[in-house]
Amino acid sequence: MSLLRHLSRPRQYVCQHCIRRVHVVGYGTRSKHGRNVKEESWTGEETTAVARQDAWQKQAGRIRSGAQQSMLSVLEERGFVKDVAGGRQTLDWLLTEKRIGAYVGVDPTAPSLHVGHLLPLMALYWMYLHGYYTVSLLGAATVQIGDPSGRTTARSRQGADTQGLNIQSIKLQLDKLWNNVQCLGIKHRSSPLTSRKQAILNNKKWLEKLNAVEFMRDLGSGMRLGSMLARDSVKLRMETGEGMAISEFSYPLFQAYDWWNMYQAHGVQLQIGGSDQYGNICAGMDAVSHMRKIYGLDKRNDQDDPKVATYGLTTPLLTTASGEKFGKSAGNAVWLDKEMMNSFDLYQYFLRTADDDVERYLKLFTFLTMDEIRLLMGEQRRDESKRKAQHILAREIVELAHGAADAKKAEAAHKEAFSHGTNTFPLSVLRNKIGAIEKSESTTRYGMISAKRHLELSAHKASFVAASTAQATPSTTHDPAANGAGSNIISLPLSALSPGSFPRILHAAGLASSKSEAHRLIAKKGAYVVVPNSGETESPTALQWVNIEAGATVDPNHFLVDFEALILRAGKSRIQIVRVVSDDKYEEGLLKGVGSGGKNELEEKEIEVIYKGKTEEVEGVEDPRP
Repeated sequence: MSLLRHLSRPRQYVCQHCIRRVHVVGYGTRSKHGRNVKEESWTGEETTAVARQDAWQKQAGRIRSGAQQSMLSVLEERGFVKDVAGGRQTLDWLLTEKRIGAYVGVDPTAPSLHVGHLLPLMALYWMYLHGYYTVSLLGAATVQIGDPSGRTTARSRQGADTQGLNIQSIKLQLDKLWNNVQCLGIKHRSSPLTSRKQAILNNKKWLEKLNAVEFMRDLGSGMRLGSMLARDSVKLRMETGEGMAISEFSYPLFQAYDWWNMYQAHGVQLQIGGSDQYGNICAGMDAVSHMRKIYGLDKRNDQDDPKVATYGLTTPLLTTASGEKFGKSAGNAVWLDKEMMNSFDLYQYFLRTADDDVERYLKLFTFLTMDEIRLLMGEQRRDESKRKAQHILAREIVELAHGAADAKKAEAAHKEAFSHGTNTFPLSVLRNKIGAIEKSESTTRYGMISAKRHLELSAHKASFVAASTAQATPSTTHDPAANGAGSNIISLPLSALSPGSFPRILHAAGLASSKSEAHRLIAKKGAYVVVPNSGETESPTALQWVNIEAGATVDPNHFLVDFEALILRAGKSRIQIVRVVSDDKYEEGLLKGVGSGGKNELEEKEIEVIYKGKTEEVEGVEDPRP
């Protein structure tokens, strides 16, 4: 029997509107009092407390009898648990007996989350699917202070406009992730009878109202200087001589107050975070216990009651089998926002997962059951060259980050782009991507987008990506799927194309770190360009690659495909599409006042990069002159 018949069959894309229409009709149960009650469905419809408690007790009974895994054992089996604060056995018991609240906090220091954020969030999503109240906390207030955990230097202070754009972008992204989690839950047949509830909270709501004197009087009185000085982040900064500002030193107090607020209002007893958050989590547990006492919530008979205590769970620092830090691509973060890393490239990143890592990543980053993963890995080991496990991993992660429709397109784009290996390039890929850019330009010009704020966000994301990647060394991977035809298109003015200018163009395209390196790449026969109209009779749209020849007479204009694009390649896999536009259009820019550069600036210090049809300056690019 084929693999796909064993695995959960992918369902059609289900949007949020469709989810709201999913109701459990006819699944009514009868309480012990004889009244008909309705279990809560996917959408979080309210149920009676009697029915909810009854269902939870039945589940607890199955866990006690060994007929069902406990929540903590599920998380441990999939690799989410590094440390448990508050006692492993006690937390396991509590998660069985009580539908507690759990949260993961995210400070919006960038306009997008990256794959490193997914580990604690995936643990939270699994708890959501099992019926716990789950909270994503947006740190719109604490981001202004800066978490010193894991850092050897203080964070650079961001302007109010930058922080505002980051907050808005991360909020939209968290909304989308939760929507996609709900869709994936339906796809993977999570029980529709389980009562589920989640929320996205913003700590600015309560921290802005906080009275400084009352804050220090209440919470500050319970925090001991010795334990705060003993934290690794503090000791490291003191040992290096960097020191630490009072604001950073006080960060755990504000994180602790977040927890106290959610503990009171939402019953949040568990905090999940990365391994670098262990000190902050322990400080938060002590703070909540202290606040319970001063507010009189601790009665004589429940001071040591584990049912009202707080707990912490940290996820491990994830590295690849070769020891490299997970979530970095050529030295840069792998962003989850598709304007900062498109669906094709995100798909390609996980498609390049090593065979030694893929099973672990399937457990961590997908909602496949353990039985499905074991079956899939059996198929993988019988023929590793097909990379079935990597393809399913890539599709599931793109579906989580960008949605089912984008995952399907990324999978199809991969098949189209690499169906002929590295010998040809499909013309349809170029035309589809140029067409998408032209549509975006037309939409922008005629005001069909909710204009200003959307463009500001897009420009901010483009600027952030450019600033974080300008100094990166290009990848040297030899995987045919690396980077590939899905990379963001860059734009160059027509005047930049002249005989002998290929080295400068390769540098501007990001395929060489300098003009000198581009000369060496050409000399070693490692630089390629697609030849227009070079497809064979049987396959006229499969265009051929040729080596770029050295010499001052080699003219890039002779290689323009459809009279508007150069398709370049470095090595076996690193492909970049260069869109050639008129000098007037290049100078004008598609975003007024953003990245509007002149035709001679390419030779001085800047290049213009187009992200989905919008230009943005890239600062700090090395002078291309040798």
